[in-house]
Formats: sequence, C-alpha cells, structure tokens
Amino acid sequence: MTGRIVFLLKGYPRLSETFIAQEILALEQRGIPIEIWSLRHPTDKYRHPVHDEIKARVTYLPEYLYQEPLRVFRAVARCVARPGFGRALRQWVKDLIRDPTPNRGRRFGQACVLLAEMPGDVVRLHAHFLHTPASVAYYAHLISGTPWSCSAHAKDIWTSPDWDKREKLSRLDWLVTCTASGHTHLQTLTPAPQKVALVYHGLDFTRFPEPPQRVPVVGAPVEILSVGRLVEKKGYPILLEALAALKDKTWRLTHIGGGPLDAALKAQAASLGIDDRISWLGALPQERVLAAYRAADLFVLAAQIAADGDRDGLPNVLMEAQSQRLCCIATDISGIPELIRDGETGLLVPPENAQALALAIAALIDDPARRQALAEAGFKRLRGHFAMEAGINDLARRFRADLAQP
Repeated sequence: MTGRIVFLLKGYPRLSETFIAQEILALEQRGIPIEIWSLRHPTDKYRHPVHDEIKARVTYLPEYLYQEPLRVFRAVARCVARPGFGRALRQWVKDLIRDPTPNRGRRFGQACVLLAEMPGDVVRLHAHFLHTPASVAYYAHLISGTPWSCSAHAKDIWTSPDWDKREKLSRLDWLVTCTASGHTHLQTLTPAPQKVALVYHGLDFTRFPEPPQRVPVVGAPVEILSVGRLVEKKGYPILLEALAALKDKTWRLTHIGGGPLDAALKAQAASLGIDDRISWLGALPQERVLAAYRAADLFVLAAQIAADGDRDGLPNVLMEAQSQRLCCIATDISGIPELIRDGETGLLVPPENAQALALAIAALIDDPARRQALAEAGFKRLRGHFAMEAGINDLARRFRADLAQP
C-alpha cells in the first residue's frame, strides 16, 4: 500500500470520543497509515490509555485564523494557483451567505492550511462529523480534487441544515453513520442513497476485563451510575427529578463527566434535597470510568432531544456499561433502542418523563434478581451484535481501495 489517509477531527484527543480513538487505533493495527489533523487543541485534563497507543502524527490547524495570520496567509497564497481555488471560494461565499457565522468563516482558511501543509501522498480526506470537520474537508476537496468521505454521528446530523448536508453528500464519495435513524435521514437527502452506509462503532472487547460478579448487599444503597457530559441532550435535570421522587428508596448516584450545566445541576440537586446522595466526579480517564462501571449496580442515561435538535446517536457509555454486565435504564430515542430491547436487555422509558424514569429505577432498586437478568441479557446481546470488528473491517476495506491505487 502507498499513500496515507488524513483524518479530520474537531478536537483531539477528547475523553468523550473514545469511539474515534478506538477506530483509529484499530485501523492502524490493520496497516492503514493515518495522519490526524485537528481543528482544535485538547481541553480535557486527562487522556485515555488508547490515545497513547495511537501512532498517527497529530497536526493542529489554526483554531482561530487571527491567531496565526502568517500561517494562514502563506497557505492561501499557495492554494490560489490551484485549479479548484475559485470554485471552492465561490462555494464558501455561498455557504457564508446562508450561514454568516465565525464558525463558517474560518473553515476556508483551515482548508487552505491543510492543503498547504499536508504530505503530498495523501490519497483521501476523511472527516469525523458532518458539520465543521466535513466543511474543511469539502473546501479542501474542491480546491485540490482530493477524494473525501465522512463519518457522521449525532449532533452533526441533527443540527446541520439540510442544504449543507445535501451539498456535502453530493460531493463526497461515501459516508458511514452509526444509527439506523441517522442512516435513514441521510439517505433521504441524496439521490444516491447507496453512498450512505450504516456502520456501528461497536466495542473492542479486548480492552474490557471480564465483568465482575455483583452480589447485592442487603440494606446497602443501590449504586446508580451515569456517565455523560453535563449538557441539555443528556437529560440530567429529569434524572434528578426522578431520583428526588425516590427519597424513600436507598440509593446513591455517581456521575462522571463535565460540562456547562455543572453548577446548575448541583444547585438543582441541593434544592431537591438529594445533593448528599450524589457524587459529582467530573471528567475522568477510561480506567477510572471502567472501575465505576464495575462498582455500580445500575446505569441510567436520560437522554433527550435538545431544543436545537441535538441528540445522542448510540451512546458508547451504554455499550461500555453492558460490557461490564451492568443493567441499564435509558430513553427510547435515536439509536438507543437498537442496542437496548425494553424489558429484555434493559429498560427504556420516554424522554423528558421523570415519573416514568422514577418508576423504572424504583422497580430495579427493589428487584436485584431482575437487574441481574437484564444485565446478563444485555451483555450477551452486546457481545453478539456490537463487536468492533465488523465496522472496522468495513472501513479498512474502503481505505485500502484508495491505498491500492497506483
């Protein structure tokens, strides 16, 4: 194989995007040469162990163009002579008129920097997320003609305008997405629906130990765990309302993850009189998250659709919890029902319904045998249907087709 693949990411490394790191590492292990180009520098305090195993070179594009004006100027000067520069500039101006935001404004400059600085043997640009990273890949493709493709996930699908998605779909070679709902939606936006494939991330089970044996202790609090960013789409106000309705039950909640709603949620917990039962641990590296899965009795994720349309796809945290034979309660939105079968491999409730969530949590607090049965069924289905290998093999096949070209 000759050449290499550029992966365009919004930020790298990110604690909340272990599925991308897992994918990059697995592709490297299959011999796919990858370079990572990131639109942003990392902001997380920790790294996951998988990030230290990845060998790909990482280059950071100018996050804000005014911070590196000479770098941007030199890049644009080098790109002006390319045959596709005028075409790309016209497309960018057209997009900027429809989306007059600083976010859109900086993508053209980043595309020029990418093209001016990336190695000459790059055979494909692959963007993770259909919004900003895909915009950089799209403009770079228009300038240079370099083939491009995309992995679409959740927020990028549901908060991007349809015109933007249609135009990108018309110019990319192929796109993979990780939920049936996202797959169906994107197929409706292109006259070539065969371009859009459903490819689950799955889990690399070699990175997870054998699940522990959970033996309920009579009278001990049921340890509830939730892992997720403190943002609207995760539904944490609903979870707190549900738990407040269960003050007569013996439970404790551990939350892992950071986010802008941190102070508001802690204030809500205090006003509900349950703050003394909650441990807010913030963002943690994978090994400590794994330890929390293994120590918990029940995992809860109250995901919902945010006001701007943002929503989860198929949250990796649910698969990670099930990998440790941990019973899950979640909401029946997006790709979650593709993983959890209500009453069979976990419990599903409607989003934004604190009463329904409280009833589901109470039922499993009171019935450890049912928790164990649901956890076992979830573990078996996960291992049978959501292994990483199928998706990675699909991607490796696609990238090898580029690398095999003379």
